[in-house]
Amino acid sequence: MTKTTTTKRPTHTVFVVEGEGDKTTWTEIGALWSHDDRKGFNLNLKALPLSGRLVIRERKAKESVGA
Repeated sequence: MTKTTTTKRPTHTVFVVEGEGDKTTWTEIGALWSHDDRKGFNLNLKALPLSGRLVIRERKAKESVGA
């Protein structure tokens, strides 16, 4: 059986970014997973932006508590 994206953790976070400089607002709206063959991605959006730009950033590893 092949792995599905629902069992893997997302590799990237999708944001809609509005504004510039000090007035920039980043809102998380989805996640992105790379395919096992690294030749494509699956995108899952919780919302569709009406304005702004989409930015996809690699997720950072969470720091462990007390480390």
